[in-house]
Amino acid sequence: MRKTNISIASLALLAVACGANLPPKELVDARAAYQAAAKGPAAQQTPADLHVAKQALDQAERSFNDDSDSPQTKDFSYVAIRKAQLAEATARASLAQKEREAAEREAQNLQGDALRQARNDLANTKSSLEKTQDQLAREKAAREAAEKQAAQAMADLQKIASVKQESRGMVITLSGSVLFPSNESNLLPGAMVKLNEVADALIKGNPDSNITIEGHTDSQGQRSYNMELGQKRADAVKTQLVARGVAADRIKTVGVGPDRPIADNKTAEGRANNRRVEIIVEPSKH
Repeated sequence: MRKTNISIASLALLAVACGANLPPKELVDARAAYQAAAKGPAAQQTPADLHVAKQALDQAERSFNDDSDSPQTKDFSYVAIRKAQLAEATARASLAQKEREAAEREAQNLQGDALRQARNDLANTKSSLEKTQDQLAREKAAREAAEKQAAQAMADLQKIASVKQESRGMVITLSGSVLFPSNESNLLPGAMVKLNEVADALIKGNPDSNITIEGHTDSQGQRSYNMELGQKRADAVKTQLVARGVAADRIKTVGVGPDRPIADNKTAEGRANNRRVEIIVEPSKH
Protein backbone atom coordinates (compact mmCIF):
# COMPACT_ATOMS: atom_id res chain seq x y z
CA MET A 1 0.00 0.00 0.00
CA ARG A 2 2.84 2.35 0.80
CA LYS A 3 4.57 1.47 -2.46
CA THR A 4 1.45 2.47 -4.40
CA ASN A 5 1.26 5.82 -2.64
CA ILE A 6 4.89 6.54 -3.53
CA SER A 7 4.22 5.89 -7.23
CA ILE A 8 1.22 8.18 -7.26
CA ALA A 9 3.23 10.90 -5.60
CA SER A 10 6.01 10.51 -8.18
CA LEU A 11 3.58 10.87 -11.05
CA ALA A 12 2.09 13.95 -9.49
CA LEU A 13 5.52 15.53 -9.13
CA LEU A 14 6.34 14.62 -12.77
CA ALA A 15 3.13 16.19 -13.96
CA VAL A 16 3.89 19.36 -12.04
CA ALA A 17 7.40 19.43 -13.50
CA CYS A 18 6.10 18.96 -17.08
CA GLY A 19 3.53 21.68 -16.62
CA ALA A 20 6.20 24.07 -15.45
CA ASN A 21 8.20 23.52 -18.74
CA LEU A 22 5.34 24.35 -21.15
CA PRO A 23 6.19 27.50 -23.15
CA PRO A 24 3.98 30.55 -22.70
CA LYS A 25 1.45 31.47 -25.37
CA GLU A 26 3.55 34.45 -26.44
CA LEU A 27 6.51 32.21 -27.27
CA VAL A 28 4.29 29.81 -29.16
CA ASP A 29 2.90 32.76 -31.15
CA ALA A 30 6.45 34.04 -31.77
CA ARG A 31 7.48 30.67 -33.18
CA ALA A 32 4.41 30.61 -35.46
CA ALA A 33 4.99 34.19 -36.59
CA TYR A 34 8.58 33.41 -37.53
CA GLN A 35 7.61 30.23 -39.38
CA ALA A 36 5.00 32.16 -41.35
CA ALA A 37 7.53 34.86 -42.25
CA ALA A 38 10.18 32.31 -43.21
CA LYS A 39 7.81 30.49 -45.54
CA GLY A 40 6.66 33.75 -47.15
CA PRO A 41 8.45 36.24 -49.41
CA ALA A 42 10.69 37.52 -46.59
CA ALA A 43 13.31 34.84 -47.26
CA GLN A 44 13.88 36.33 -50.75
CA GLN A 45 12.82 39.93 -50.36
CA THR A 46 14.01 40.93 -46.84
CA PRO A 47 16.45 38.27 -45.56
CA ALA A 48 18.14 40.78 -43.20
CA ASP A 49 14.84 41.59 -41.48
CA LEU A 50 14.06 37.88 -41.25
CA HIS A 51 17.45 37.32 -39.64
CA VAL A 52 16.69 39.99 -37.03
CA ALA A 53 13.37 38.26 -36.31
CA LYS A 54 15.23 34.94 -35.84
CA GLN A 55 17.64 36.55 -33.40
CA ALA A 56 14.71 37.94 -31.42
CA LEU A 57 13.07 34.50 -31.33
CA ASP A 58 16.35 32.88 -30.26
CA GLN A 59 16.61 35.36 -27.40
CA ALA A 60 13.09 34.46 -26.27
CA GLU A 61 13.97 30.75 -26.50
CA ARG A 62 17.10 31.24 -24.39
CA SER A 63 15.16 33.17 -21.82
CA PHE A 64 12.62 30.37 -21.61
CA ASN A 65 15.30 27.72 -21.36
CA ASP A 66 17.14 29.67 -18.64
CA ASP A 67 14.06 30.40 -16.62
CA SER A 68 10.74 29.12 -17.88
CA ASP A 69 8.89 31.33 -15.43
CA SER A 70 10.78 34.52 -16.26
CA PRO A 71 8.48 37.34 -17.35
CA GLN A 72 11.18 38.45 -19.77
CA THR A 73 10.37 35.43 -21.93
CA LYS A 74 7.00 36.96 -22.77
CA ASP A 75 8.61 40.33 -23.48
CA PHE A 76 11.25 38.78 -25.74
CA SER A 77 8.51 36.70 -27.43
CA TYR A 78 6.43 39.82 -28.07
CA VAL A 79 9.45 41.52 -29.66
CA ALA A 80 10.10 38.40 -31.75
CA ILE A 81 6.48 38.42 -32.97
CA ARG A 82 6.74 42.04 -34.02
CA LYS A 83 10.09 41.46 -35.74
CA ALA A 84 8.67 38.52 -37.69
CA GLN A 85 5.55 40.48 -38.63
CA LEU A 86 7.72 43.42 -39.68
CA ALA A 87 9.93 41.19 -41.84
CA GLU A 88 6.87 39.67 -43.52
CA ALA A 89 5.12 43.03 -44.03
CA THR A 90 8.30 44.64 -45.38
CA ALA A 91 8.83 41.70 -47.75
CA ARG A 92 5.29 41.88 -49.07
CA ALA A 93 5.57 45.64 -49.52
CA SER A 94 8.89 45.19 -51.38
CA LEU A 95 7.38 42.49 -53.58
CA ALA A 96 4.35 44.66 -54.33
CA GLN A 97 6.64 47.56 -55.22
CA LYS A 98 8.67 45.38 -57.57
CA GLU A 99 5.51 44.05 -59.19
CA ARG A 100 4.21 47.59 -59.59
CA GLU A 101 7.50 48.73 -61.14
CA ALA A 102 7.46 45.73 -63.47
CA ALA A 103 3.90 46.54 -64.47
CA GLU A 104 4.87 50.16 -65.11
CA ARG A 105 7.82 49.06 -67.24
CA GLU A 106 5.58 46.70 -69.16
CA ALA A 107 3.05 49.49 -69.67
CA GLN A 108 5.81 51.82 -70.88
CA ASN A 109 7.08 49.13 -73.23
CA LEU A 110 3.58 48.59 -74.57
CA GLN A 111 3.10 52.32 -74.99
CA GLY A 112 6.46 52.53 -76.73
CA ASP A 113 5.53 49.64 -79.02
CA ALA A 114 2.15 51.21 -79.73
CA LEU A 115 3.79 54.56 -80.46
CA ARG A 116 6.34 52.97 -82.78
CA GLN A 117 3.58 51.01 -84.51
CA ALA A 118 1.52 54.16 -84.88
CA ARG A 119 4.50 55.99 -86.36
CA ASN A 120 5.16 53.10 -88.74
CA ASP A 121 1.50 53.00 -89.76
CA LEU A 122 1.54 56.76 -90.32
CA ALA A 123 4.70 56.50 -92.41
CA ASN A 124 3.23 53.64 -94.44
CA THR A 125 -0.01 55.54 -94.94
CA LYS A 126 1.91 58.64 -96.01
CA SER A 127 4.02 56.60 -98.41
CA SER A 128 0.93 54.87 -99.81
CA LEU A 129 -0.81 58.22 -100.19
CA GLU A 130 2.17 59.69 -102.00
CA LYS A 131 2.29 56.68 -104.32
CA THR A 132 -1.43 56.99 -104.96
CA GLN A 133 -1.09 60.70 -105.68
CA ASP A 134 1.83 60.01 -108.02
CA GLN A 135 -0.17 57.30 -109.76
CA LEU A 136 -3.19 59.58 -110.10
CA ALA A 137 -0.97 62.32 -111.47
CA ARG A 138 0.55 59.92 -114.02
CA GLU A 139 -2.88 58.62 -114.97
CA LYS A 140 -4.18 62.18 -115.35
CA ALA A 141 -1.20 63.13 -117.49
CA ALA A 142 -1.64 59.99 -119.61
CA ARG A 143 -5.37 60.67 -119.96
CA GLU A 144 -4.78 64.28 -120.96
CA ALA A 145 -2.12 63.18 -123.45
CA ALA A 146 -4.49 60.57 -124.89
CA GLU A 147 -7.31 63.09 -125.13
CA LYS A 148 -5.00 65.56 -126.82
CA GLN A 149 -3.80 62.89 -129.21
CA ALA A 150 -7.37 61.82 -129.97
CA ALA A 151 -8.38 65.44 -130.59
CA GLN A 152 -5.46 65.89 -132.96
CA ALA A 153 -6.34 62.64 -134.71
CA MET A 154 -9.92 63.84 -135.14
CA ALA A 155 -8.73 67.13 -136.55
CA ASP A 156 -6.47 65.28 -138.97
CA LEU A 157 -9.34 63.06 -140.10
CA GLN A 158 -11.68 65.99 -140.63
CA LYS A 159 -9.18 67.44 -143.10
CA ILE A 160 -9.41 64.41 -145.39
CA ALA A 161 -12.88 62.93 -144.78
CA SER A 162 -16.33 63.51 -143.42
CA VAL A 163 -16.35 62.59 -139.72
CA LYS A 164 -19.33 62.43 -137.39
CA GLN A 165 -20.28 60.78 -134.13
CA GLU A 166 -23.16 58.32 -134.11
CA SER A 167 -24.48 55.77 -131.64
CA ARG A 168 -22.48 53.06 -133.39
CA GLY A 169 -19.27 55.10 -132.98
CA MET A 170 -17.20 57.55 -135.00
CA VAL A 171 -18.09 57.30 -138.69
CA ILE A 172 -15.46 58.30 -141.25
CA THR A 173 -16.96 58.62 -144.73
CA LEU A 174 -14.80 58.59 -147.85
CA SER A 175 -16.27 59.19 -151.28
CA GLY A 176 -16.09 56.21 -153.65
CA SER A 177 -15.01 58.43 -156.52
CA VAL A 178 -11.97 59.52 -154.51
CA LEU A 179 -10.96 55.95 -153.68
CA PHE A 180 -11.83 53.83 -156.75
CA PRO A 181 -12.25 54.05 -160.50
CA SER A 182 -15.83 53.57 -161.66
CA ASN A 183 -17.10 50.00 -161.12
CA GLU A 184 -13.70 48.84 -159.79
CA SER A 185 -12.26 47.83 -156.41
CA ASN A 186 -8.63 48.74 -157.03
CA LEU A 187 -7.55 51.82 -155.09
CA LEU A 188 -6.51 54.97 -156.91
CA PRO A 189 -2.97 56.21 -156.16
CA GLY A 190 -4.35 59.25 -154.40
CA ALA A 191 -6.66 57.02 -152.33
CA MET A 192 -3.69 55.21 -150.84
CA VAL A 193 -2.31 58.51 -149.56
CA LYS A 194 -5.64 59.39 -147.96
CA LEU A 195 -6.05 55.96 -146.40
CA ASN A 196 -2.51 56.13 -145.03
CA GLU A 197 -3.49 59.37 -143.30
CA VAL A 198 -6.64 57.71 -141.98
CA ALA A 199 -4.58 54.77 -140.68
CA ASP A 200 -2.14 57.11 -138.93
CA ALA A 201 -5.02 58.92 -137.27
CA LEU A 202 -6.64 55.66 -136.17
CA ILE A 203 -3.39 54.37 -134.69
CA LYS A 204 -2.76 57.63 -132.89
CA GLY A 205 -6.25 58.40 -131.65
CA ASN A 206 -7.97 55.01 -131.39
CA PRO A 207 -5.26 52.35 -130.92
CA ASP A 208 -7.52 49.75 -129.29
CA SER A 209 -10.99 50.30 -130.77
CA ASN A 210 -12.58 47.80 -133.12
CA ILE A 211 -13.25 48.97 -136.66
CA THR A 212 -15.89 48.06 -139.22
CA ILE A 213 -15.41 49.00 -142.89
CA GLU A 214 -18.58 49.16 -144.99
CA GLY A 215 -18.57 49.27 -148.79
CA HIS A 216 -21.63 51.14 -150.25
CA THR A 217 -22.74 51.53 -153.87
CA ASP A 218 -25.56 53.20 -155.78
CA SER A 219 -28.53 51.20 -157.03
CA GLN A 220 -27.61 51.03 -160.71
CA GLY A 221 -27.03 47.52 -162.04
CA GLN A 222 -27.78 44.22 -160.42
CA ARG A 223 -27.91 44.10 -156.61
CA SER A 224 -25.71 40.98 -156.44
CA TYR A 225 -23.02 42.77 -158.44
CA ASN A 226 -23.21 45.85 -156.21
CA MET A 227 -23.07 43.72 -153.05
CA GLU A 228 -19.93 42.02 -154.30
CA LEU A 229 -18.41 45.34 -155.38
CA GLY A 230 -19.14 46.84 -151.96
CA GLN A 231 -17.43 43.89 -150.24
CA LYS A 232 -14.37 44.06 -152.49
CA ARG A 233 -14.01 47.80 -151.90
CA ALA A 234 -14.28 47.31 -148.10
CA ASP A 235 -11.64 44.58 -148.31
CA ALA A 236 -9.35 46.83 -150.36
CA VAL A 237 -9.59 49.59 -147.77
CA LYS A 238 -8.81 47.12 -144.99
CA THR A 239 -5.77 45.84 -146.86
CA GLN A 240 -4.39 49.35 -147.13
CA LEU A 241 -5.05 50.19 -143.45
CA VAL A 242 -3.35 46.98 -142.34
CA ALA A 243 -0.39 47.68 -144.60
CA ARG A 244 -0.06 51.04 -142.86
CA GLY A 245 0.02 49.44 -139.38
CA VAL A 246 -3.55 49.02 -138.15
CA ALA A 247 -3.97 45.58 -136.52
CA ALA A 248 -5.87 43.25 -138.84
CA ASP A 249 -7.76 41.57 -136.00
CA ARG A 250 -9.34 44.90 -135.12
CA ILE A 251 -10.99 45.24 -138.52
CA LYS A 252 -13.99 43.53 -140.06
CA THR A 253 -15.47 44.32 -143.49
CA VAL A 254 -19.06 44.35 -144.71
CA GLY A 255 -20.37 44.70 -148.24
CA VAL A 256 -23.55 46.78 -147.87
CA GLY A 257 -23.98 47.52 -151.58
CA PRO A 258 -27.05 49.61 -152.42
CA ASP A 259 -29.02 48.70 -149.29
CA ARG A 260 -28.37 51.85 -147.20
CA PRO A 261 -28.43 54.88 -149.46
CA ILE A 262 -27.94 58.34 -147.95
CA ALA A 263 -29.16 60.20 -151.01
CA ASP A 264 -31.61 59.83 -153.93
CA ASN A 265 -30.33 57.37 -156.53
CA LYS A 266 -32.41 59.12 -159.20
CA THR A 267 -29.90 61.94 -159.53
CA ALA A 268 -26.22 61.82 -160.48
CA GLU A 269 -25.29 63.75 -157.36
CA GLY A 270 -27.28 61.38 -155.14
CA ARG A 271 -25.72 58.33 -156.72
CA ALA A 272 -22.25 59.84 -156.20
CA ASN A 273 -22.98 60.38 -152.53
CA ASN A 274 -24.19 56.78 -152.17
CA ARG A 275 -20.96 55.43 -153.67
CA ARG A 276 -18.85 55.60 -150.50
CA VAL A 277 -16.82 53.72 -147.92
CA GLU A 278 -17.65 54.16 -144.24
CA ILE A 279 -15.09 53.36 -141.54
CA ILE A 280 -16.86 52.95 -138.21
CA VAL A 281 -14.66 53.17 -135.11
CA GLU A 282 -16.52 51.61 -132.20
CA PRO A 283 -16.55 53.43 -128.84
CA SER A 284 -13.69 52.42 -126.58
CA LYS A 285 -14.59 49.90 -123.86
CA HIS A 286 -12.15 51.46 -121.35
